[in-house]
Amino acid sequence: MKPAFHRDRFTWLAYLLLAFYGYFLNILGPITPFLKDELQLSYTVSSLHFTAFAVGILLIGVGGHTIIQQLGRGRSLWVGAIGLSLGALVLVGGQSPVVTIGASFLMGLIGSLILVIIPSTLSDLHGKQRAIAFSEANVIASLVATAAPLLVGWFAHMAGGWRLALGIAAVVPVLMRVGFGKVTPPQATASPVNSTQEKETLPAQFWIYWVAIVLAVSTEFCMISWSADYLENSLGMVKANAAQAVSLFLVAMILGRLAGSRLVLTFSPHQLVTLSILVAGIGFLIFWLGGTALLGMSGLFITGLGIANFYPLTLSMAMAAAGAKTVKASARATLASGTAILALPLILGRLADFVGIWQAYSVMIFLLVGILLITQLAENKTRVRISATE
Repeated sequence: MKPAFHRDRFTWLAYLLLAFYGYFLNILGPITPFLKDELQLSYTVSSLHFTAFAVGILLIGVGGHTIIQQLGRGRSLWVGAIGLSLGALVLVGGQSPVVTIGASFLMGLIGSLILVIIPSTLSDLHGKQRAIAFSEANVIASLVATAAPLLVGWFAHMAGGWRLALGIAAVVPVLMRVGFGKVTPPQATASPVNSTQEKETLPAQFWIYWVAIVLAVSTEFCMISWSADYLENSLGMVKANAAQAVSLFLVAMILGRLAGSRLVLTFSPHQLVTLSILVAGIGFLIFWLGGTALLGMSGLFITGLGIANFYPLTLSMAMAAAGAKTVKASARATLASGTAILALPLILGRLADFVGIWQAYSVMIFLLVGILLITQLAENKTRVRISATE
């Protein structure tokens, strides 16, 4: 019988900080139309807000572990939270695209320290039960992130406008600091910066899972970024209805992660990834080949159920493969997320310009097959290594 999963005060703080980060990551899309109209921006310039955030993620994925080693986990965590809030406030007050795009970059750069620290600390704190922690953290993050577009729309009709959705959320780190006091993250498993362990490269198996993380995050953002356009232009839905239908995917992500956080108590992460790929594959084929709006929305929901656990499970397996080098592994996993967020939706969009959105969405088949093959390869390597040590 597996031991009970214990959530201490830092675990809850980690869950909330990751949700705080997810809120701002997901709010950029809903506020972009408002920025576009107010600042009279083109579509290309408007899209640079999200691109700038993603570039910030990439940079912190490369060098974030060095910053964390210098400042310490606890201080870096709060620097990330406060930096994210300050960037949001600059964006709120920005009256030119240079300022607002720069603010988005700072949000991605400083705020993504949270994205580096949380997986490594939860991994060190919960060990073999890290998959449970990752799943629960992503459930809460998904719930809060889903609220972002709703709050933007709600506040847009009030005196302060859409900016309230950013400004009010910016004070959250202060409230969390008061509520959690001096709760600190666990010390890194590896020794400080000059240790032999930290200077070692991450194992090959980690990098196999790293590719799986890139593909996993890519599937999520390809569906979020382009499913509304597909429902409108391929299945004939009204633009507003197609945009609202994306909420089916987000709700399914929440439900899928809730289920996943319970299923990891019984099944291994690899078993659950395989099951998730099967569910996502069936859902996507219904979405892609159904030919009607009803089937398209049904397939979108089922796809969300499957994709929901790709990221937390592949991240869990990658962190397990990294061994003691959790800080460096977490930084590189952040780099994987940034790469996916920056590249794949743009690639799919560019492909759609040439061959149409329906044909472009065939990319999803390759992504799903890729995740299956890569995780299977990594699992086989694990079995070989275990057999060799017995």
